[in-house]
This record gives sequence, structure tokens and C-alpha cells, in this order.
Amino acid sequence: PAKSRQQRLNMHFDLIRNAGVGASCASGVSPERARSGMYKLEIELKRGHNLAVRDRAGTSDPYVKFKLAGKEVFRSKIIHKNLNPVWDEKTTLIMDSLSEPLYVKVFDYDFGLQDDFMGSAFLYLESLEQQRTIPVTLVLKDPQYPDHDLGTLELAVNLTPKDSPIEERRDSTVCVLLIVSPSLQQSVRLSELHRKAQLWRGIVSIALIEGRNLSPMDPNGLSDPYVKFRLGPQKYKSKTLSPQWREQFDLHLYEETGGVLEITVWDRDTGRRDDFIGRCQLDLSTLAKEQTHHLELPLEESRGFVVLLVTLTASAAVSIADLSVTPLDDPQERREILKRYGVMKSFSNLKDVGIVQVKVMRAEGLMAADVTGKSDPFCVLELNNDRLQTHTVYKNLNPEWNKVFTFNVKDIHSVLEVTVFDEDRDRSADFLGKVAIPLLNVRNGEQKAYLLKNKELTAPTKGYIYIEIDVIYNAVKAALRTVVPAEQKYIEEEPKVSKQLLQQNFNRVKRCIMVLLSWGTFINSCFEWESAQRSLTSFVLFVVVVWNFELYMLPLALLLLLVWNYFFCSSRDTADMVGKQSMDAMFEWEDDEEDKEEKDSEPKGFMDKLYAIQDVFISVQNALDEVASFGERVKNTFNWTVPFLSWLAITALCLATFLLYLIPLRYLVLAWGVNKFTKKLRDPYMIDNNELLDFLSRVPSDVQVMQYRELKADPGQSPSKRRRTNLS
Repeated sequence: PAKSRQQRLNMHFDLIRNAGVGASCASGVSPERARSGMYKLEIELKRGHNLAVRDRAGTSDPYVKFKLAGKEVFRSKIIHKNLNPVWDEKTTLIMDSLSEPLYVKVFDYDFGLQDDFMGSAFLYLESLEQQRTIPVTLVLKDPQYPDHDLGTLELAVNLTPKDSPIEERRDSTVCVLLIVSPSLQQSVRLSELHRKAQLWRGIVSIALIEGRNLSPMDPNGLSDPYVKFRLGPQKYKSKTLSPQWREQFDLHLYEETGGVLEITVWDRDTGRRDDFIGRCQLDLSTLAKEQTHHLELPLEESRGFVVLLVTLTASAAVSIADLSVTPLDDPQERREILKRYGVMKSFSNLKDVGIVQVKVMRAEGLMAADVTGKSDPFCVLELNNDRLQTHTVYKNLNPEWNKVFTFNVKDIHSVLEVTVFDEDRDRSADFLGKVAIPLLNVRNGEQKAYLLKNKELTAPTKGYIYIEIDVIYNAVKAALRTVVPAEQKYIEEEPKVSKQLLQQNFNRVKRCIMVLLSWGTFINSCFEWESAQRSLTSFVLFVVVVWNFELYMLPLALLLLLVWNYFFCSSRDTADMVGKQSMDAMFEWEDDEEDKEEKDSEPKGFMDKLYAIQDVFISVQNALDEVASFGERVKNTFNWTVPFLSWLAITALCLATFLLYLIPLRYLVLAWGVNKFTKKLRDPYMIDNNELLDFLSRVPSDVQVMQYRELKADPGQSPSKRRRTNLS
């Protein structure tokens, strides 16, 4: 209706006018003048010639980024193992000024590592002839090594004046033109593009089942195959070195058409570069949504198949908004969300556990990362593999973002990571600080100032960030999701050789062993009658328990231990004790440029031995961490470090005690065996799991307890003094 259009128009007009940038048709600014600064730039990225070698095999995996005004506006697909790639990709950019050149950068894609720089060039838009397609050849250069020949890129560009994207709204009675100053208009437009680029339109769930008839790559006729997936900027690497992978993960769909899923299969070789087995692609636009598709994809450059189960589903409720548009602050919307995650909905859509709303207000006292004594901070929020970020506030150590982010919760044991970076135009962003907040530790509606920590989350850095979090979830769904495998990160940091970390993990294992030895010493002292009263009590208890022992008493004993610790132990004392353990910066064997040059000059045999030693070192380091973490998680379950999990353990133990008391053991063992033997018959592609290990994976280890601990500090203290205070 005309009235509603008029109301929306007035509201839009008032919003712009209040910002100081509004005007009407009566302001004397003609529509022709408003349109004169708007341009459409159509770019066709054709090919590259003689690009730089960045891989050991003498090739590269190049892709191209376009940046405008410091923001990435386009990224090409990756062409694998090719120094003369052909892209033939097109994109269209809208701009209101030709003063900013288009910055073109080429990178070599390295899976799991930082991509290598291959050269860059500027396309100066003011010098382009308008309203016709012009072939352009860009000579790639490295600013640090301007004499190096890095090849060229071929483009075709067409620059044309365009009608202003400033909204004109007309009906029978109104004609209003909203005019925005060029700098603010570009900032708003880029901010809106940036916001939309982050929001995914759907989810693709992938179950990687197995590989069939893969080509053997090792001399013994076998292989250690793993799979890499890439969908746009998202990457995933399978964890199992076996053709029976049985892994499940989710990726986000950012394109309406679905995009192309790139799949490569590799053979793991210890001590040298992994061997490439084959690749295949899956066009997601050809798959029907809300259905599970069983696919056997043939490898293009080798024999064999990759077997997948792929399901495309609609987008989850994820959003970015201003503080004035906060979903949970609207009473009606809050009631609907509470109803959606109420008790009556406990067994519908088990993956949708809840919703978390994060208000990122501001930061104070950030570190100065630029030579001017300022920073260009922006904030990144990560919840498992969901990643959203704020806009950048330039030249400011006390930025205000005032944004509201909404995530769907698939696992209530997830940890929200909030990281502040400094934006750099020509290189990767600089780290300024980070906090990690377990969702179960959140107090709804409470605005808190979190002291930023370093990358390892072990010590404070400079600055505070002000955040308010609300979490709404269904407890039944959360409990059921606890005993299924936790979601893995798409790309986890490659483990590094660390003398300090090895020593730390060794000490953690040593502490676990010492606890067991202390219990053994205590039991032995009862046999030795070192204390007559203790030995007599133990002897009587032993006789009574053995004489009356029933199997249900085992879970009952664990249940009593949990209840005892609930009344007589404090999880906060445990957390404080763990938090006091010093974890200084680790001594890592990191390769600088000189080291790389020296290593390149070393004989290949020596390099193979070095890589093999490092792999063994990392394996021992990780094994110690797993053993120590297992013992610490069991301890923290009984210490009520995470009350939700301890209550869940009590529920499970009560059920086990009840079943063992009422049902003969042979019936329970028979039911277990029938389930195990028929599982594969009922579902051949089922991904097996161990419920107990999945439960323990949600319990934080002592290191994680310390990392998630909220630091308390005096805002007036210096970072170094604050660090000593928190670690003393």
C-alpha cells in the first residue's frame, strides 16, 4: 500500500538525515550530478603467463585476489599445478570513485599452511578508456624484490558510468533522492558487501565414507590416503590415513547456486612431500536440497572412486545486525525462540541445540600495531567452524563496533572465541588479543569487560573488549549431542615441535601417574598395618563389600564419588589451582628465511631424516598430550569442573545402576552384542563412535581450564605487570 511505502521511505530518510548525509530533491542537487560519480567495472580474469614457482615440485597452485579500498572484493578459483593457468572468470564491481586503484594479488595455495605470495600489481582506473572492453596485461612484482620476474596476468576490463545505487523511491505523491557523501557511501557499501559475504545461505553435510580401488603410491603396493576438501574459502582435511575414512563434517554454502566442491586425494609420506593420487569435483547446484545423496565420484587423474553421502539443507539462523536491531530484545521474537527450544521440542531436529546472541560493543586500550601509534582494529567471532566479523574502525585504539551476531548452537560445549586483529592493507592482519568463552559459562544478559589474552590464551595482553552474550538452548538436545562425536575444525593448526610443550605434556602425564601411585601406596599401607585403625577399617569394609558384591555396585560407587565431591569439593578451587600453573611462551623450532635458505642447500637425505625426526617428536608430544588429557578429563568430571557434564554423568550412572539391579547381566550383554553385530547391516554407511570417549572429549583438560579462565586485572596496570599478577 502507498501508506506503508511512505512510512518506510520516511524512516529510511530520517535514518540517513540523522547521520548528517541526507537531502531531498529540493536540496538543489540534481540527479545527474549524483550519478556522475558512479561506475560499473566489469572484469574478466583470463589467464596467467610464466607465474612464479612456489612448490618444491617446480609448480604452483595459483589463485587471484582483487582488493578495493583495502577490502577483498573478489577471489578466483585455484588452478592446481600450473604456471600458465586459465581462469576465464568474470566479476562486476560498483564504485563511486576512480581515485582508488584496484589492487591485484596472486597467491600459491598451500593446504593447511599460509599461502605463498606470488606477486601483485595495480590497475589504475582513472587511466581506463570508458564504455568499451579493453585488454589489460598486468606485470606482477614483489615490492621487496622488484627485479624478480613473477610473470603476467591477462584481463579484459570494461568501465562504464552507472546509475547511482542511491535509492530513488517514487509513488504518486513522493520523489526523494538520498545522497551520501562519497567516502561514507563507499564505506557503507563495502560494509554491506562485507556483511552479506559472511552470511551463509545453507549448509552442506558431508559424510566421507571410503575410497575404492585407489592407486597404490608406496613401493610396498599400499598407501596412506587422506582427502582434502575445498568449497570457496573453506577447507577440510580428513584425519584418518586409511581408505575407510568414516568422517562427517559440515561446510557453509555462500552461493545461491551452491558452488563447486573440490576434492583431492593424497598419500601421506613421512619425511617428504605427500604424493598426489587424484582429484574430482562436485557441482552442488546439481543436487536436490533436503535429501541425502549417495555419490561415488571417480578420480580424474587416477583410477579409483571416493564414496560420499552429501546433504544440502537450508541456512541456519545466523545474522549480523546493529545494536538497534537485537533479536532477543524483541519480546515476541524472544518468546518464539524460547518456544522453539522448549521441552516440547526436545526430539525434533536434534542438531539444532540452541541459539547464541553476541553483542560486541567496544574495546579499550588496545595495542598500537601501526607506526603511527594507532591500530585499525576489527573483531572476529568463531564458534566451532562458524566465523563472523565486525567492520574495521580505522586509526583507533578504543574502537566502537556496536554489532549483534547470532549463531546457531550445535553443541552446547562449544567455546566462543573472540579475536581482535589490526587490519593491514598489503599483508595478513596483526594479532591484538583474544578471549575464549565456553557457552556453559555464560551469564545471560550480563555485559562484561574481558581482558584480552595472547594467542595461546595463557597470559594477558593489552586491552579490554566489552561483550554481552545470551545463550538459549534445549537441555535434552544438549545432553544427547554430548555422546556423539564433536565437530572438528576444518583446518587445525599444524603441530609444531616444541621443547617446552613436550616438557609440559611429560609433566602432566607424570602428575597422573603420581596420583595412581599415591593411591597404590595408600592401599599398600593398609596391608602393611602402618595405621591399625585404617587397616582394620579397610579389612572390615573389604569383607562386607566382597561378601555382598553385586555388579550394580560399580556404577553406584562412582555415583557416590560424584555426590561426595559435589558437597565437599569446589570446582573453583580446582580451576584456580590449574590457573596458577605457569605456561610461558613456548620454545618452538620455527623456520625463518635464513633457516629456509640453509635447509634448501642441505642434502636431500639429511632433510628427509630431519623431517622424520620431527614427525616422531610430534607424535610423542601428541601422545603424551592425549594420555594426560584423558586423565585430567576423568578427574575434572568428578571434580564438577563443568556442572552440566557432572549432572549428566550422575544421570547416566543412576540409569546404569537401575538397569544392573533389575536386569540380569546376560540380557544386557546379549543386547549389546546384537546391537554391535547388526549395526552395519542396519546402516552400512554408519560412522561408528564411542559414547564414553565422546562424553570425555567435552570435558576440558587442565590446560583448557586455564585457557578459558577469565582474567582479573587492574585497568591501570601495564601489560607486563598485569601478566606477573595473573601468573603469580
